[in-house]
Amino acid sequence: MNFCFRADASTYIGTGHIIRCLALADELNRRGDRIYFVCRKEKEDLIELIEKRGYKVFSLPKGINIGIDKEMTGTFLQRIPGVIDWLIVDHYDIGISWESFQRDYVRNIMVIDDLANRKHDADVLLDQQHNTNKLRYDNIVPSDCIKLLGTEFAIIRPQFCKVRESLRDREGDIKRIFIFMGGSDSKNLTCLALNAIKRINFPEISIDIVIGSLNQYHKDIERLANKIPNTSIHYNVENMAELMAASDLAVGSGGTTTWERCCVGLPTIMLTSAENQLTIAEELSKGGYVVYVGWHRSIVENDIYEKLLFLLKNKELVKQLSLKVKRLVDGKGTMRVVNKLIYF
Repeated sequence: MNFCFRADASTYIGTGHIIRCLALADELNRRGDRIYFVCRKEKEDLIELIEKRGYKVFSLPKGINIGIDKEMTGTFLQRIPGVIDWLIVDHYDIGISWESFQRDYVRNIMVIDDLANRKHDADVLLDQQHNTNKLRYDNIVPSDCIKLLGTEFAIIRPQFCKVRESLRDREGDIKRIFIFMGGSDSKNLTCLALNAIKRINFPEISIDIVIGSLNQYHKDIERLANKIPNTSIHYNVENMAELMAASDLAVGSGGTTTWERCCVGLPTIMLTSAENQLTIAEELSKGGYVVYVGWHRSIVENDIYEKLLFLLKNKELVKQLSLKVKRLVDGKGTMRVVNKLIYF
């Protein structure tokens, strides 16, 4: 079968859309399916990464409007040999007009979304976030659209599923803290978190900082990390799952890595840096799955510091958070999505 993905990455929108599309693409590729991508050239895009994985990328020019994007994508789709069985769209700027335009070139369309703020022309709609409102897409997708809603369908990279098989039971002690604020961390929340941890002054706690490929603040992070004992920086890591599994607590944003942290049972102090993360954080906080600090513009270093102190003094709560998030994401979502597409 032929699958084509339409997604972008940049310092502004981050890497999450491409990373989860790649996870799905890799699973399809293991079946022998043929994979293509259409991506817009942006500052710090991930086109080279996609090509290194062996996938053909059709590149759209930087700065074009959505109308030209629509027409150029249609031209690219016509160049793909054979029938395109699925066009998979993961893009907040794309809606029903763009999608309907591509119907002449593809058999089926799947849309990955979590905003529920615009109409879609989709055969399958995937929203992997935890949300108690199960009706939010009823009036914005066709009545016969199959809706894959909830963390049951969370797209998880294989490394997390593998690590999950041999996870240790966390007892609530915090001896190692993991920090990752997304591939770009455009708001420099990593430094905010590090300043809060520095104030705790517990030299026996180890800190692992992961810096994403699009992070522009790595020099600031390095300078600050050098002042904190037992602190390590990891760049563009391939063993993210192992680092998470070895940690006792994460300080992280509300992006797609949220579900990977859940998969390995890692309790999280969560911050939000983009509007699409707000609903995720609020729903998880309401359900008691994370300790939510707040929106990046309304929080200060002391807010993170107080949450850290609270959890350091509440071992049983940390233990229960680990058990609860592990039950929320079982790591089998990618295969569930693949099976829905293959047997559609």
